[in-house]
Amino acid sequence: MENLVTEKEKMLQGLPYDSRDTGLLRQYHKARALLKSYNNLDSKALEERSRILGDLFEHIEKGVWIEAPFFCDYGEHISIGENTFINANCMFIDNNKINIGKNGLIAPYVQIYTAQHPLKATERIVKTGDGTRYLTSTKSVTIGDNVWIGGNSIICPGVTIGDNVTIGAGSVVTKNIPDNVLAFGNPCKAQKQL
Repeated sequence: MENLVTEKEKMLQGLPYDSRDTGLLRQYHKARALLKSYNNLDSKALEERSRILGDLFEHIEKGVWIEAPFFCDYGEHISIGENTFINANCMFIDNNKINIGKNGLIAPYVQIYTAQHPLKATERIVKTGDGTRYLTSTKSVTIGDNVWIGGNSIICPGVTIGDNVTIGAGSVVTKNIPDNVLAFGNPCKAQKQL
C-alpha cells in the first residue's frame, strides 16, 4: 500500500505543495468565515471574540487580546501565549507554524510570513494542464516570551526571535535574533544588549 502524503502535510514539512488543494482551500474558507465574524464584532463582545479565536487558532492562552481587523491564512497553525497583545491590521501568513510566546506586544501592521517561493521565475511558475501554479514552500516562525515588535515590521519565513527582545518599527527580520537585545533595521540586526 502506497503512503500518500497530503498537500497539508507537505506544506507543514516545508516541501513544495499545491496551495489550491481542496483540503487546504476548505481550511482557508473556514478561516475566512471566522475572521469575517471576528473583524465585524462589537469590541465589547468579549465572550464571542474569545470563542472565535479559540475556533480559529491551534492554541491560545488566557489574556490574549487581538485588535480587529486581524488577518491570517488558516489560523489553525498559530499558537499564542498568555497576555499577548496584537494590535490592528496584523497579517499572519500561517502556511506553517507560528508560535508566539507570552507577554508579547505586536504593534499595528506587523506581518509574519511562513510561505516562500523560488527566486527565479522559471522555478516559481509551473504550468499545469488546468492552469498556472506557483511553487510554494514554508518555514515556521517562533517568537519568544516578552517580545515587543514595532509597527510595520516584517518577520520572514524560518526566523526565530528570542526572549525579551525589542524589534524596532519598520524592521525586516530575515535572520534569527538572540535573547535580550534591541534589534532594528532592514535587514534587522541586534544593535544593543538589553
